[in-house]
Amino acid sequence: MFSNIIRSEQRHGGDTVTVTDPRTLTELWPVPMATENDLDEAVQAAREAFPIWKARPLEDRQQCLHRMADELETRQDELRPILAKESGRSDVLAKIEIDDALRKQRLYFSFSLSLSVEYEDESVRIVFTYPPLGVVGAICPWNFPLVLEVGKGLAALVMGNCVIVKPSPMTPYATLKFVEYTLDIRVLQALNESNEVGARMTTHPDIDKISFTGSTATGRRIAESAGRSLKRVTLELGGNDASIVCADIDVNEVAARVAQGCFFHAGQMCVATKRVYVHRDVLPQFRSAFIAAVQKIVIDRAAEHSPLFSPLQNRMQYQIVQDFLADSAKQVHTFSVGGPERDGKPLPGLYISPTVVDRPPDNARIVQEEQFGPVIPILEWSDEAELIRRVNATESGLGACVWALDVATAERIARQLEVGTVWLNSFANPHPHGYFSGWKQSGIGGEWGRQGLLS
Repeated sequence: MFSNIIRSEQRHGGDTVTVTDPRTLTELWPVPMATENDLDEAVQAAREAFPIWKARPLEDRQQCLHRMADELETRQDELRPILAKESGRSDVLAKIEIDDALRKQRLYFSFSLSLSVEYEDESVRIVFTYPPLGVVGAICPWNFPLVLEVGKGLAALVMGNCVIVKPSPMTPYATLKFVEYTLDIRVLQALNESNEVGARMTTHPDIDKISFTGSTATGRRIAESAGRSLKRVTLELGGNDASIVCADIDVNEVAARVAQGCFFHAGQMCVATKRVYVHRDVLPQFRSAFIAAVQKIVIDRAAEHSPLFSPLQNRMQYQIVQDFLADSAKQVHTFSVGGPERDGKPLPGLYISPTVVDRPPDNARIVQEEQFGPVIPILEWSDEAELIRRVNATESGLGACVWALDVATAERIARQLEVGTVWLNSFANPHPHGYFSGWKQSGIGGEWGRQGLLS
């Protein structure tokens, strides 16, 4: 049984919808749809709780969140199959997300202990503090619903805000269950949205901030709506992340790791690699090793052979990726692996075969736009200045990876990329060599770590 959570109560009434398991195309469980009246009541409850919550000492708020983390850890065996079914993931991938959510929850407790900055000289003493904003609306996406709810909701809570979570209508179940586990903490509520409720959150006069992760088109509409009441916004939008492979790398090792970074969860990750630029001197060897790694991915409903690969989570995204494939076929691009599905045994569910497009032109749609699926172009480079120009010639700049044995070379390239974060010799996981945060973000603001807490 799934429910909206308002005033620390489970609300089951009203119209219900169901979500389809993308692995089997079977319907899952009914879940109620919140109304605008539900939203108004949730906002009123949050406003009433806010003065008391923000006045509590930081240590008390942290202890509440510790209890939330403990409850998630205790009940993860119950939550994991729910998360796996709604997202189409294997049990392995669902466990990875829950473990990541737990790790990030516990990181907030240490980060939040030193959020005052004091400066003192002979004549003046200045203390910088960070007061809470009020009521935060957390609008979450479908690709990693639990982790991204933690990144938005718990960061806002530990800083003294009250939070209303709106999970994606594609993946409502795990988020609603997580909030249900914390009914005794009255400052977190959850509403399974209708389109009207989602739009109303961005204009509601008593919501002080919107944090949104999703498409650039939706982000623009949210920014416009929120701007009418001067709400603060954090918008993490599209990313078309590049992996840059230099000539001095261990070809076999790096090709396998880049392939994992491209096809993990079928590329449905904001900071997954979407374009691979390989130095001309190693391109033939790298391409062979990369293709060999991709060909090891086996599609099966049980996900026993390739547990890190998934179907597309929803029919809309499935069609978007099919459109990319059709466009590349129309442009007569070379498919090294995969491509538009051939006649024969159909794939199960919403799976699309892992696909590699060999050296399409830079102006191709598969290079310029984020596919958010298992279709990857491999491109060639030789001149560093030209490479930087090509990599930066896209509208979005969320992240990138640089692979080079020579750290100085990796750092020099990384500092020229117009993206939010660059990983060196790693993908979406800080390496001992470190990472750089650049000036160009894909959206507005940022989340995670100290920056997420301050925002």
